[in-house]
Amino acid sequence: MRAEIITIGDELLRGFVVDTNAAYIGKKLLEVGIKPFWVTTVGDDQNTLLQAFTLAAQRVELVFVTGGLGPTHDDVTKKVACKFFDSELVFNQLVFKKIVELFQQRGVEMPAINEEQAWIPKKAQLILNEVGTAPGFIFNKDGCYFFIMPGVPQEMKAMMEGAVIPFLINHKLTQNQTIQYQILRTTGIMESQLYEKLSVDLANIENLVELAFVPTVRGVDLRLTAIGKSAKECRRRIASAESLIRQKVDDYVYGVNEETLEQKVAELLFANKQTIAVAESCTGGLISNMLTNISGSSHYFERGIVAYSNQAKVDILGVSIETLRKFGAVSSETAGEMAEGVRRLARTNFGLSTTGIAGPTGGTPQKPVGLVYIGLANGSTTIVEKYQFHHDRLRNKQRTAYAALNLLRRRLLKKV
Repeated sequence: MRAEIITIGDELLRGFVVDTNAAYIGKKLLEVGIKPFWVTTVGDDQNTLLQAFTLAAQRVELVFVTGGLGPTHDDVTKKVACKFFDSELVFNQLVFKKIVELFQQRGVEMPAINEEQAWIPKKAQLILNEVGTAPGFIFNKDGCYFFIMPGVPQEMKAMMEGAVIPFLINHKLTQNQTIQYQILRTTGIMESQLYEKLSVDLANIENLVELAFVPTVRGVDLRLTAIGKSAKECRRRIASAESLIRQKVDDYVYGVNEETLEQKVAELLFANKQTIAVAESCTGGLISNMLTNISGSSHYFERGIVAYSNQAKVDILGVSIETLRKFGAVSSETAGEMAEGVRRLARTNFGLSTTGIAGPTGGTPQKPVGLVYIGLANGSTTIVEKYQFHHDRLRNKQRTAYAALNLLRRRLLKKV
């Protein structure tokens, strides 16, 4: 069965709201062996939506629609559905009762406009809304099923899990196959470099799974998707492909699926009974925030200092005035002294530091925007790494934070 996802709303097209519904529906469909082929986003326009319905019915067997079921003038999905499926509206007393009860539970008088949501297309199978006011619908047009749900994520998810997925299974609309995926999270290597390292074994890997390279601000995710007759077969395929990948790029892999880099660093610090203090300039406390987002961080995180000005670097961390005068705040020498200073001050096993030019201003030909130095000291050795990022201030801060955590990860694994 081929599937298409249609999300509706001017706010999605104009970038005011990020479409998370399509991603969620896509994942849920994969779990039951249905592979989405298209995602279409349409504004609150009846003619455009009608065209989207018509095209979807021509090219797939399953269509999943979210949005446009509210009671206001710009909620046009139900009107278009009635036209497309040639259905009149009928008043549904059960739906009306649930809407009234919902407002009563909230202690609010129901606006008269919400009564409109109790009018249901006669040809549709009703999906009751257990958490909101807008019901959903299931239509069948010449063997093509349409599942129409509200755009509110909480309401859509409740319908997918409570009604739509069971309908697909009970009506044998799911594929006689299993689709499973796994994500290998890498950092410290570019997408093109990853591809080159894996290129020799790429044919063997893709005989086992579909491999996708997904760049993110933290690194590159490798998404492995296996299609088989059973979950056991899919897991075997993924495990074999993962083994081939790790043989080439294991040093860059820090986690699987939802694991984060900060979680991995926290695990390593805790397991090795090591402590860390952080001195941040260009990252402005971001690394400290990431490390302390992990429960139990007090076992390994001693303190974080934002030493943004030169004076703070001198007064708090003990950076030499001569170092700043001779090499500048953004230099290998300053990063090293910052790491040593915060480790000495906090009496921890490690001191980690960042200094750089986040941008978009402040760069020079000698020291352009995006230039960053990261220092790591452990009392006997001080390592400083240089990076050259780009012009976006926030992304530069994020990339620096991930690079710093990765340096610490590699050090704890004795890979640097």
